[in-house]
Amino acid sequence: MNHYLSVAGGLSALAALMHLGCIYFGAPWYRVFGAGEQMALMAERGSYQPTLITLGIFCVLMTWSVYAFSAAGLIGQLPMLRAVLVSITCVYAVRGVGGFFFMAWPMGRSTEFWYYSSVLCLMIALVHFIGLKQQWDVL
Repeated sequence: MNHYLSVAGGLSALAALMHLGCIYFGAPWYRVFGAGEQMALMAERGSYQPTLITLGIFCVLMTWSVYAFSAAGLIGQLPMLRAVLVSITCVYAVRGVGGFFFMAWPMGRSTEFWYYSSVLCLMIALVHFIGLKQQWDVL
């Protein structure tokens, strides 16, 4: 079992569950987690758009979690494991770095949201990278 990829999978699962919390608890959670006032207002008005967007993000994050758990050896090996994990690691890294550029143009989100979410994405990318490097020959 690879501990780094286990943690990476757990972090993606936690992020996915937090997105489900936004769907369940609505506008206050969208605001607290920095989704932007527009998403919060749409949720308050009963629009399905925030739910669909957030549900899509939930599905992506859960898929990433399952792939990390697979690479960690916690579940059976999934197809294209190496390529998918490299992609996941890159997406987290690009999102992490890219978020710092959005601090100057926050697009309806706070600079704090961009800062903290970027740091978290970079940390998750690093955990994926270390675990992936350790498991490379096995995958």
